[in-house]
Amino acid sequence: MTKQMLTAMAAGWMLAAAAPAIAQQGAGGSTVTTATAQGPILSFSVNEEVRARPDQATIGAGVQTTAPTAVEAMRTNAAAMDKLIAAAKKAGIKAEDIQTSGINLSPQYDYSNRTDGQPPRFLGYQVTNSVRATTARIDRIGELLDTLVAAGGTNIDGPWFAMKDPDAMLVGARGAAIKAAEAKAADYARLAGYRGAELVSIGEGGFSGPQPPMPYARGMVAQAEMAKAPVEPGQVGNTLTLSFQYRLVR
Repeated sequence: MTKQMLTAMAAGWMLAAAAPAIAQQGAGGSTVTTATAQGPILSFSVNEEVRARPDQATIGAGVQTTAPTAVEAMRTNAAAMDKLIAAAKKAGIKAEDIQTSGINLSPQYDYSNRTDGQPPRFLGYQVTNSVRATTARIDRIGELLDTLVAAGGTNIDGPWFAMKDPDAMLVGARGAAIKAAEAKAADYARLAGYRGAELVSIGEGGFSGPQPPMPYARGMVAQAEMAKAPVEPGQVGNTLTLSFQYRLVR
């Protein structure tokens, strides 16, 4: 180890010893102090959650078809999807709010009732094609789901509720987070015997929205048994995380 490295390490130890120990906590709203020549630096984060009624919803709808050949399976599925998308547009969904989310083609085999040495029986090819549709008509989601199933939809996912502008609902949360940070920094300063705390930096770590719910329905649905699907949007929550640094002053 060089003489310069030993000198630097000794200086760091002296500086850390000169500053009082405030606190150290784990991740998630953690609080850490770092010694500087001007005074200890207090670092922590504040989380604020805002909840509101959603103003848009997204649902997934798809068609699953099977045919003896891959070409026939794709052709049959395409015709069924054209009918499904037309029904979505007729229900008021704009073309720009309909997006293909996945197309899958795979061979199907029957593995049951096999004797030793016998290969599985080939059944044909299965195609699954799905789209996602977004609408602001929250009050008509149930009707839309029923319409898509009546149009031939066999795979239905969602709905996923969200806000068109999630950042707008966080404006008030920023003010609340800053007030909470000021109070927290002042409390640490008092407990550590300092006169106060000066703000050094603020960082916004982003926000998290709601998680997708469980599927509304999956697989074949008998149209004759369909009734208007009850859908309750409830509220969605967005969480803002701000990170702060304060310098404790005498």
